[in-house]
Amino acid sequence: MVLEIPTYLPTYLDVAAAKRRLQGHANVTPLLRHERLDEISGVHLYLKNETAQKSGAFKYRGAYSRLSLLNEAERKGGVVAFSSGNHAQGIAIAAKELGIAATIIMPSTAPLKKKQGTLSHGAKIVEYDPSTTDRAKLAADIAKQKNATLVPPFDDKYVIAGQGTCAVELLEQCVERGVKLDALITPVGGGGLCAGINLAFEHLSPHTKTYGGEPVGYDDHAKSLRAGKRITNAPAPLSLCDALMAPTPGKITFEINRRRLSGIFPMTDEQCLQAMALAKETLDITLEPGGAIALAAALSRPKRINSGSNIVVILSGGNVDAEVFKCAKANLNT
Repeated sequence: MVLEIPTYLPTYLDVAAAKRRLQGHANVTPLLRHERLDEISGVHLYLKNETAQKSGAFKYRGAYSRLSLLNEAERKGGVVAFSSGNHAQGIAIAAKELGIAATIIMPSTAPLKKKQGTLSHGAKIVEYDPSTTDRAKLAADIAKQKNATLVPPFDDKYVIAGQGTCAVELLEQCVERGVKLDALITPVGGGGLCAGINLAFEHLSPHTKTYGGEPVGYDDHAKSLRAGKRITNAPAPLSLCDALMAPTPGKITFEINRRRLSGIFPMTDEQCLQAMALAKETLDITLEPGGAIALAAALSRPKRINSGSNIVVILSGGNVDAEVFKCAKANLNT
């Protein structure tokens, strides 16, 4: 059966083009291993460490991919983005590198580290109350007022393509090691990283299954996959996984992910804190809760993953406030 791809969706060719744009700008992040993590998970675990990316998260890839395509007039108008923090920092860094003014709409509840990181790169922050304000509408209104370009965090063709370069890179690293991947687990919020990975894997590694990790209470992708259409979650208590609290999958991202996403593993904040502690203890990597959710899923030994499989997990970000990280270390000690 041949899948028909709507013309507005990105393809692998867009991912390949984004990889060329990012050459010399994005960091090549390492693929790591540790015997103890293999023992706990029961699989051969490979960890793609995107905390080593500019801004401490994979989001720089999509941000630079999109901003580098702006023409001269669009660059003069600046950009507006909405984000809980990692997309914000990615946009701020890419905008600074390209000489573009950036305004970021951030929730008042965003981690202080992410706010400080965004400001440190010269972006302006407009805060909002996430319980009463539609961030996308607020961002669109401000972009219109400023005659600026709106750059969403995940539902954008060129942002998705940029995130997909992470998958191309890790597959090249696997080829160098002679590793054939059975599956990959990625954090899922709005679905941009997952969509980019799926575009790359469709073309380069179609045998590899992809899975997602979502916070309990923010399992909109899991519900949408079961329903066969986009489902919006009811309001839920805040999760420590602030980067993964999108209420509904993106329109573009879901159309891509529904084609080959094999399942979603719901994870608790406690499981993410445990994964954070283990990542620090074994590899000296500092993760944020959302950045640790794929590792948490692998360590929980889901039944769909066969023992002894070759599995990659994406460590998507490491921008965490000190108080939250203390909770992770305390969680391991208990």
